[in-house]
Amino acid sequence: MQKFLFVIDELSALSGKLFAWCVVILTGVVTYEVVVRYAFRRPTGWAYDTSYMLYGALFLMAGAYTLSRNGHVRADVIYRFLKPRTQAWIDLVLYIIAFFPAVIALVYSGFFFARMSWMMGEASSFSPNGPIVYPFKALIPISGVFLFLQGIAEVIRCVDCIRTGRWPPRMHDVEELERQLIQEKGRA
Repeated sequence: MQKFLFVIDELSALSGKLFAWCVVILTGVVTYEVVVRYAFRRPTGWAYDTSYMLYGALFLMAGAYTLSRNGHVRADVIYRFLKPRTQAWIDLVLYIIAFFPAVIALVYSGFFFARMSWMMGEASSFSPNGPIVYPFKALIPISGVFLFLQGIAEVIRCVDCIRTGRWPPRMHDVEELERQLIQEKGRA
């Protein structure tokens, strides 16, 4: 079962890391726009469109990755003091009543939204350049599918924790600075 969880985690990591490159491109686009706008008084007509599409793509496609790393923000003032079994029960109930219905709605409505956009060859109406937006709208249901798959892995983790009393191992590739500071403080 652990191998299955890691396969889903790896799929989420692949999509998240692939789209993380949007940050690099976005930084270049914004830097270029600021320089040409303020140093040369020659703003571009494409930087705004490019930046909001890149940010949107990053936001959509990073969700499953963040979920796979247990990185979403939560109000854990009380949660973190609970036993793992209690945490797992809370998470399981919330996945069933909130997460999956929302993700299914995202995939369902996103599919029709993206399909309509592709059928009409939709272009942005917010810009005089009118760049195409249908490829970016296709990311809505795709990101929902990735979230759904990662949600299944998280439910399996919850069930495993309810059975064993401890959370199954999770892949990690980033460590919080707060954790490092606490460890250093403990050594001092």
